[in-house]
Amino acid sequence: MRISHLGHACLLVEAAGSRVLIDPGTFSTGWEELSNLDAVVITHQHPDHVDVEKLPALLESNDGALLRAEPETAASLADSRLGDDGDVDLAAFHPGEVLQLGAVTVRAVGGQHALIHPEVPRVGNTGLVISAPGEPVLFVPGDAYDTTPEGVDVLALPLNAPWATSAMTIDFLRAVAPSVAAVPVHDALLSATGRKGYLANIGRLCSGVDIRDDGGHGVHEF
Repeated sequence: MRISHLGHACLLVEAAGSRVLIDPGTFSTGWEELSNLDAVVITHQHPDHVDVEKLPALLESNDGALLRAEPETAASLADSRLGDDGDVDLAAFHPGEVLQLGAVTVRAVGGQHALIHPEVPRVGNTGLVISAPGEPVLFVPGDAYDTTPEGVDVLALPLNAPWATSAMTIDFLRAVAPSVAAVPVHDALLSATGRKGYLANIGRLCSGVDIRDDGGHGVHEF
């Protein structure tokens, strides 16, 4: 499995001959010119996870790529100009459902975004468990720490967010306990110095986990 971190929450996952782009949002770069995608999957509706202005052009240049999104997000996209394009295979991705892309299985889990503040309405959030024969199991939680599937080898770990504390991040990493590594994501709000501080704290308190630091943008081979 090859995971390209394209900044913040955006990941290109290549496994068993399939290419899946996750959360192409406004805080990420380098995904706009991608080709040969089999699917684009969006965990939730916040702009840092889906750039509604640039997404149509990406899909146009990836004819045949499936677009699957958390149900509220899918409904919103259907109401946008994407809904007028009959060539886009757009569907809601509900928790419990499975998307099969050749030998790659993408399973939807979770269901709700983490609480930012009691006065901020919570939206849907669909986490993703990605697996294929002979490949590590990848868990991409989106914006939530409340789902901890078993058997995770690689965790895309949200490092910083308005809805998270360091204590929450550490407890989540301990609960998931990825057997191979954690890849820090969701980090665009941090300075370089702040990011190092977060990682140092997590590394000290989760010493049994291999944390693959890419500086916020890099490629990982598993």
